[in-house]
Amino acid sequence: MLSLKGVTKRYGDTVAADDVSFTAERGQVLGLLGQNGAGKTTILSIMTGYLAPTAGTVTVDGHDMLAEPRQARRQLGYLPEVPPLYDEMTVRAALGFACELKMVVRADIPAHVAEIAAQTGLGDMLPRRIGNLSKGYRQRVGLAQALCGDPELLVLDEPTSGLDPRQTAEFRDTLAQLAKGRTVVFSSHILSEVQALCDRVIILHHGRIVCDSGLKRLQSGGGTRLRADILGEDKALLPALRGLPGVQRVTRLPSPGKGQLSVLLECGEAPVQPALFTLLTGMNAPLMRLQPVENTLEEIFLRVTSEG
Repeated sequence: MLSLKGVTKRYGDTVAADDVSFTAERGQVLGLLGQNGAGKTTILSIMTGYLAPTAGTVTVDGHDMLAEPRQARRQLGYLPEVPPLYDEMTVRAALGFACELKMVVRADIPAHVAEIAAQTGLGDMLPRRIGNLSKGYRQRVGLAQALCGDPELLVLDEPTSGLDPRQTAEFRDTLAQLAKGRTVVFSSHILSEVQALCDRVIILHHGRIVCDSGLKRLQSGGGTRLRADILGEDKALLPALRGLPGVQRVTRLPSPGKGQLSVLLECGEAPVQPALFTLLTGMNAPLMRLQPVENTLEEIFLRVTSEG
């Protein structure tokens, strides 16, 4: 559905995007992450045709963004961080205008606007002037504009920026419904939002891709992390656990009770549970709890964007 090949953007000696390549298939929700200045907005602007790359190509549903801009743009909807809204227009008029720009058949526009308004929770707002709407509803109007023409690809730049917690939760639920059957690419600083919505993550650093992986695989880290709560003395248990085959690192955690040791076991791909049970049985150290622990997206993000 979406393909970027060798996309580079230079401003004099400054490289904002450096040889960025990836594809996103229909039905995939892709989160684009990076620190401020990492190149996220540059990539989104090139992806949507607002900027021309210095080098490389962008294709949407097989249409080159530079060679066939009209065909490519008809397939995508874009919600920038600050939606470009006309405050003097009513919601109905603004969505009708957006439909005309997307070349929706004129006779179909009223029904199409009503459908989009229902999808985005704007049904009661259609006769209202946009300038009189709250921040949350203005953001919904921006999303509704992006949906005009029923695009196959949605590109969203910080879609919940400035929303309060309730508005953010409502907007997230709306996005989850709209993502079904579409390709969605969105940038966000809110990692919990990315974790809740995305099935794939790309992390940019200094204009380059430093991580591109499915979210579940990324959180598993290619190995296993286990939290173990054990009754026993740490002086004897810690060396024994560190010497267990398959255990790569043992980190002591705050203990939940006296005489109890809590540890994080970082292991390889092979299961360590049988050897762990055998070890603790032989040491007469009952295992009170054993549960898998996923890498958090915050930990992954900090690790891959660290200068070291």
